Amino acid sequence: MHDQPIGRMTMGAVALATAAGLLSGCGYGASADASAGAGAGATAQAQGASGAKLSADTVKIGYFPNLTHGTALVGLQDGLFQKELGSTRIKSQYFNAGPAEIEALNAGSIDIGWIGPNSAINGYAKSHGTSLRVIGGSASGGVKLVVNPAKISSLDDLRGKKIATPQLGGTQDVALLNYLVGKGFKVDPASGAGDVSVLRTENKVVPEAYKSGSVDGAWVPEPTASRLVTLGAKVLLDEKSLWPDGKFVTTNIIVSQKFLTAHPDVVEAVLRGSVAANALIKAEPEKAKAYANLQIKADTGNELPPAILDPAWSSIDFIDDPLASTLQAGADHAVAAGLLQKPELAGIVDLTLLNKVLTAAGRPAAADAGLGAK
Repeated sequence: MHDQPIGRMTMGAVALATAAGLLSGCGYGASADASAGAGAGATAQAQGASGAKLSADTVKIGYFPNLTHGTALVGLQDGLFQKELGSTRIKSQYFNAGPAEIEALNAGSIDIGWIGPNSAINGYAKSHGTSLRVIGGSASGGVKLVVNPAKISSLDDLRGKKIATPQLGGTQDVALLNYLVGKGFKVDPASGAGDVSVLRTENKVVPEAYKSGSVDGAWVPEPTASRLVTLGAKVLLDEKSLWPDGKFVTTNIIVSQKFLTAHPDVVEAVLRGSVAANALIKAEPEKAKAYANLQIKADTGNELPPAILDPAWSSIDFIDDPLASTLQAGADHAVAAGLLQKPELAGIVDLTLLNKVLTAAGRPAAADAGLGAK
């Protein structure tokens, strides 16, 4: 998404106001971004819907216009979802924050969504296991700690510095806090104050904050990380280095339990489209990257320049496996950081339809890491 200036409000005020509102709104996760509702973010897809209609006339799909949601971007832009859905039409809506997407799912405004793991965990925990299921994977990686090299040359230099994350309790916020705790730094999880100041700042605001010196670095997903690099920042840490085999869930696919029960054929069709989109990304990365950028431009009015698009795209692994074990690890990290009481995640994952699709394609089944629905 394109950058916007932060105006006269200081970053400290932004962080404090955000922390107060977000903690009261959605537990350890951020509150809904009201600007990401149907007004600015709704885009009806009518890509030549034809063929046999499935059990629903329409399926409502949510996603972010971010590269870490590239599976959704490619699937929508290239018509791969619509091909599988026949005459069942797509109504898509984009969001700028995970909690807003969770609220839309709970309200029935969307049926299926691409979303970060911690928002999914929070939504599931808050509903006491009744709201959603994780039904597939989408992306791994594409998250980096990027810093001002004039102020920070090593991880030892983080003390006393100001580091941005996209939102309080979001996936990158949890990752940074967990990392800092593991390194012996003391940070209050609610306010972000401590040995390292953690400032919750929207991705679109981070570049201006960096240029003004309001933040010294950021733990952010792509393409924000690559955007900061074009401004002179350096990658200090790729989050891949912290995970076994460099794999950790960045984006998963969720569905409302009500829609899954009522329309499993529609959900299966969307998953076939998702698997097809990831296959296209692997087989023809340049073509797929162009499709993703076209969808971002259609949604936001701005395409990403090659200096940002190319390195950002290459740092993301697009996958069908939801990496359920790292979903559990993300929840454990939120608990360790003091953002969440230990949640009961049994039943959050249902890979029945994904594994049906993978088996039909001659692919190995994905594992639910003991989090499967009974």
